[in-house]
Amino acid sequence: MEGFITAAQASWEAMPYILGGLWWTAGLILGAMLVGFVLGVPLAVLHVYGHPLTRKAVAGYVWLFRGVPILVQLYLFYFGIMAYLSEIPALAFLPLSSGFLSAVIVLGLTSAAYQSQIFRGAMASLPAGQLKAARALGMSDAVAIRTIILPQALRLAIPAWSNEYSILLKDSALAFTIGVLEVMARTRAVAATTHQPLPLSILAGALFFFLTWAGIKTLKRLEAKVRIPGYAHQGSL
Repeated sequence: MEGFITAAQASWEAMPYILGGLWWTAGLILGAMLVGFVLGVPLAVLHVYGHPLTRKAVAGYVWLFRGVPILVQLYLFYFGIMAYLSEIPALAFLPLSSGFLSAVIVLGLTSAAYQSQIFRGAMASLPAGQLKAARALGMSDAVAIRTIILPQALRLAIPAWSNEYSILLKDSALAFTIGVLEVMARTRAVAATTHQPLPLSILAGALFFFLTWAGIKTLKRLEAKVRIPGYAHQGSL
């Protein structure tokens, strides 16, 4: 009983400090999702409609970031690329030594690889005749893709996009390895001083579960809001 009270007390006293890590975790997720979206959409377009050489280049990018573990990428960027760039005087004004920046870049580039495949699948599910019809009306491929293909594909990609959010959220827990004071970093720090890793890990898990639930719930509402009743391809992914 005494051990339970001690564990509960340690969790309660550490909660404000660990909750402070939610801002860092949320920043990592929002930044990485934004980078992944901004890069993932054009990569998907190039993968579906680009030149054969461009398609191979995109496929190579996807395989690279899918095949290398997140932890290895974090070390390579933080201790390698960013450390080298931070020594260049012309780049001294940039926060290149920031672990947060390195984590956002790594998670964002990795997410771009996955998101590009989500959007590629959404575009591939659309009827091929739509692009041909747009050409027959005198539209260029760029205009047709931007005004006809992408609006439908982005709508169809939301269910799979919510899965990417939950995966990225769990991957963000590795950012503590390069000094980002997110939830797991703070949990480990408190556990090292209180010697109560189990209750603190349960608390951290509950916070990640809440963030996962809240994010997926928000995306489901977005999916319902943009759904077109009777649209044949809705929910095909």
